[in-house]
Amino acid sequence: MAFELPKLNYATDALEPHIDAKTMEIHHGKHHQGYTTKLNNAVEGTDLEGKTIENILLNLDLENKAVRNNGGGFYNHRLFWEVMTPNGGGLPTGDLADAINASFGSFESFKDKFSTAAKGQFGSGWAWLCVHEGGKLDVCGTPNQDNPLMPGVGCGGTPVLGLDVWEHAYYLNYQNRRPDYVEAFFNVINWEEVSKRYAEGK
Repeated sequence: MAFELPKLNYATDALEPHIDAKTMEIHHGKHHQGYTTKLNNAVEGTDLEGKTIENILLNLDLENKAVRNNGGGFYNHRLFWEVMTPNGGGLPTGDLADAINASFGSFESFKDKFSTAAKGQFGSGWAWLCVHEGGKLDVCGTPNQDNPLMPGVGCGGTPVLGLDVWEHAYYLNYQNRRPDYVEAFFNVINWEEVSKRYAEGK
């Protein structure tokens, strides 16, 4: 079964003023659609056809650039849309909050580390919050459309939160002010979804 562009759980203007409608329309409808189409083309007729995106990425041949770039782009953006929500933000609760405190010392310490990874990523890429077996959390960054599921990218675990720092994710609204975009992201995080992913991944 071919991969399909996932529908958004909210209107394209629902994350304003933090993420503007025009950026969402282009980012979801053009960029993510592009990764989806090219991923289908890359796996069609190969032994990857019919496999889940997670299975493909966990066993990825990093030299297969078409699947690496477009499979990463498909997975990363699908997660990105789901970990944001209108009226999001605030603080995590429950097991996730406990894990953040245990892994980083405090929520503020986690936020600083995650923001530093996002702001410090040279060029295009992603910042990630990942869970390892046993429940320990870690923050890391990857270039381009790489993600922690891929072997040998220097960033492991199961992603539970991701922030896209490609310029197409923020440039219409923030221009060169990536730090402002990173700060705004914390106002739309869907901590309920992140908590669900944490529970499944630990």
